[in-house]
Amino acid sequence: MEQTMKAALKTEEGTFEVTDVDIPEIPGDDWVLARIRVAGICGTDLRHWKKKEPELVHEIMGHEMAGEVVKIGSAVKHVKPGDRVVIETVLGDGDCDWCRVQQYNLCPNLYKVRMKTVSRAFASYVTGPATKFHKLPDHVSFEEATVLDTFSVCMHAMQLSGIRINDTVVIIGAGPIGLGQLQLAKVAGATVIITDVVDSSLELATSLGADLVINTKKENGEDSIRRFTHGRGADITFECAGGPSMPETLKQAVLYTRIGGKIVIVGGFDPGDIAIPLPWQHIQIAEIQLIPSASYSFWGIDSEMRMCLDLLAKGRINAKKMITHSFSIDDINEAFETAMDKEKTGAVFVALTI
Repeated sequence: MEQTMKAALKTEEGTFEVTDVDIPEIPGDDWVLARIRVAGICGTDLRHWKKKEPELVHEIMGHEMAGEVVKIGSAVKHVKPGDRVVIETVLGDGDCDWCRVQQYNLCPNLYKVRMKTVSRAFASYVTGPATKFHKLPDHVSFEEATVLDTFSVCMHAMQLSGIRINDTVVIIGAGPIGLGQLQLAKVAGATVIITDVVDSSLELATSLGADLVINTKKENGEDSIRRFTHGRGADITFECAGGPSMPETLKQAVLYTRIGGKIVIVGGFDPGDIAIPLPWQHIQIAEIQLIPSASYSFWGIDSEMRMCLDLLAKGRINAKKMITHSFSIDDINEAFETAMDKEKTGAVFVALTI
């Protein structure tokens, strides 16, 4: 086996340089080394694009991937070399109170640990604990499996929401997370409204089962939702846009949600203190619940990624439609530009072949 691998390293300017680096070693007998075949670009990755972050210079980024097992430790039993796998990249320290009860998404050392091992998708190889490698059925492609990290984030938000059959759901944002949230809400028996400002994304949402789509750049979202719900509003609103749009989209979420309803915050915030004025008196009087949702892990005794893999394998959710573009890792900077300029390119989920 070769000693070096191709990897895209973060530059001082926030772009990527493709070069050769050492292949990671398996550090324990219950760890696995896998050859990455496909990686994905997610919204979190885009928020780091062309951003000067000295602590990330020369680091390997990315956390959505699928590939083939090439080497296993002596204690690994459930996968073997040659197996096709999706790799779960949420990894805590294994020692804290949250890790001990499989809530490792809440581990205080989550990012410090995962970015040293499993959260390094933009490279040829990755290593991690065997429990993070889920075997793929033959009919699930690497490309489809790469979208499972997105679906898993949505699954965790679904569980926290307490969604019920026949609920009316609003989803703000028709990117990968929003479209994943749409599909899981439909599986759960909900009526789903989805909003965005990009027509191509809303067209895809319609093809994936949305009951109503709203371009909030062209029409008043609150008026349209109130008409559709006979003045009541959504039982649950999922904020799935995140990032710099949060000051606007959280206000929209309050407007769209009924008295006694819930708002699930799925989209990610940037670090630091962020002041977002909201109608707090209305939120309190209306008893609207604000529910933060962070990544994914287990729900009860079940792995949320495994739950999503089962749904994908059974044809209950569609990952293939969400993959709009594919690039080689050598063209990663072009891939990021395409993903960023979605109004022009129509990009939703952009895949990288490694």
